[in-house]
Amino acid sequence: MGFRIEEENEDSINEINITPFVDVVLVLLVIFMVTTPMMVKTAMDLKLPSAENTDQVEKKTLGITVLKSGNVMLNGSLISPDDLKYEIRNSTKSNPETQVILIADKMATHGMVIEVIDLVKGAGATNFAFQVEKKVKK
Repeated sequence: MGFRIEEENEDSINEINITPFVDVVLVLLVIFMVTTPMMVKTAMDLKLPSAENTDQVEKKTLGITVLKSGNVMLNGSLISPDDLKYEIRNSTKSNPETQVILIADKMATHGMVIEVIDLVKGAGATNFAFQVEKKVKK
């Protein structure tokens, strides 16, 4: 009796399908392209010369946050407007170069932000800035 055993793998795959691999690589490329600009430092790295006889200038920075609820925070702690004025006056008396960074929630009212700016200026701070997020281009 002679019978023939047929190969079950007549329609076997003899090539490697690289389409899923290419898809994964392209997705990774897009992810790196999107995240790389966020990782780039905006400041320059400088190597400064050293000296033994220098004056130490201590720069003090106060971070004032205006929440959407209308509350005000100083360096991460809730504070009343009177206490805020007192803290700013003390900081500017001890160091006139004290920088105040104003961080206002997008949903905070315009009036509240203006009140805080007025309070900061009235307390004697002349060096202040606003912190914002960089807009992502689409």
